[in-house]
Amino acid sequence: MRLTDFWNRMRRHFGEAYAESWAKDYVIAGLGGRTVEQALAEGVAAKRVWQAVCQEVDVDPRLR
Repeated sequence: MRLTDFWNRMRRHFGEAYAESWAKDYVIAGLGGRTVEQALAEGVAAKRVWQAVCQEVDVDPRLR
């Protein structure tokens, strides 16, 4: 998954303004206690991060 696809999905699910805020502030246990931003910055694949987001919140199946 490309980062652009990842961020498009984040924005579609959370909304344009809230997606980046959520990615910066919300800690996900499935990412080793990191935020989305931290995980991506540390080289975790966008697909893996998206899977962790989907496990954490109720994402529309069409976006999974």
